[in-house]
This record gives sequence, structure tokens and C-alpha cells, in this order.
Amino acid sequence: MRSRLVAEFLGTFFLVFAGTGAVVVNAQTDGAVTHVGVALTFGLVVMSMIFALGDVSGAHLNPAVSIGFWVAGRMPARELVLYAVAQVGGALAASGVLRGLFPESPTLGETLPSGALGQSLVLEAFLTMMLMLVILAVSSGSREKGVLAGIAIGGVVGLEALFAGPISGASMNPARSLGPALVGGQSMHLWVYLLGPIAGAIAAVMAFRLLRPSGAAGLA
Repeated sequence: MRSRLVAEFLGTFFLVFAGTGAVVVNAQTDGAVTHVGVALTFGLVVMSMIFALGDVSGAHLNPAVSIGFWVAGRMPARELVLYAVAQVGGALAASGVLRGLFPESPTLGETLPSGALGQSLVLEAFLTMMLMLVILAVSSGSREKGVLAGIAIGGVVGLEALFAGPISGASMNPARSLGPALVGGQSMHLWVYLLGPIAGAIAAVMAFRLLRPSGAAGLA
């Protein structure tokens, strides 16, 4: 369990460090990274961490994903809590490092709605539902399997960041949003990025039960 928690801490650290770091650098350099570059960064870092850590912890890197696995019966509640603590810890550590590197950044890459809160809430729920469906389809137990798992999951993250990032920030991950919000001290809309992804992950499990028989899907 210790190695799994270290993997979740490090994986989430690098996800937030690279992903929100790209957002910060883009703002600091007048758009040199570009929106497409930010989206690709998120997708690529997720893919890389799954390849590097998937056989250790499953590379959830996301409390909403871990909650989805728990609802699906693929991990016990105690492991869910430990995974979430490790993931949030990694995100906070990454945002702390970015605060030290870029003290002038006002948001540290925080996810913020560009329009109505309800719009971003629903968007985050459906984005996470799509992501969780893909994860359930390419995973076995609580651990990712196969060479294509990282490509599929990273691809979905990049795809969703490309089209939804300008509206909601395309978080799909409570830890990714918690890190910069808490370290940066701007948590006014944080509830959107906690409730939306968790609801979406649970909805994905319910949908997956309808798509595949319990035995084939690996669901409890």
C-alpha cells in the first residue's frame, strides 16, 4: 500500500505541476504555450503517468476516478480514503512548488468558470462521465491494463481540455482544482469542481452497468 500511495502522490504531483504549470507559463509568456498546448500538456502528462505508474497504483491521479472505482466495487472504502489523501497531497505540493517558482501568478492555473456556474457544473459532470467511461472500459480491477490504456485516457483528457477548457477549465479532477485553489487562496467556486466531477464519475459507473453485464464489466 505504501508504494501505491507514493505512486498516487507523485503521479498527481506531476499532473498538477505540468498541467497547471502550462497554464501559468502561458499566462506569463503572453500565450506562448497556447490553449492547444495546455490541453496537450494535460493529456500527455496523464498518459505518461499511467505508463509510468499504472502497474503500481492504477494511476488514478484523481479522487473522482477513485470514487468511481469504489462505487463500481473495484476498491474498498479504506483504500479510497487513502488514495484521495495522497492525490490531494500531491496536488497541494505541486501548487506549492509553482507558487515558489511563479509568485506573481494570481491563480496558479486554478479552474474558474468563464460563464454561469451551472453551465460549468453540468459541463464538468459530463466531461468526467465521459472520462470515467473510458477508464472503466480499459481497466481491470483498480489498475490500468494494456499499452493503449494510457493513450486512450490521456487522449480523452486532451480532447476534453481542447473544447471545454475555455468554458469550465476542464478539470474533471477535484485534486487538480483543490491544489491551486487552496494554495492560491481563491476557493470561491471550488464546489463546482468537487461536485461536478464526482457526480459525473458516479453517473459513468451507472451507465457502464447498463452497457455491459456485471461479469464482463468487472463491476460488483
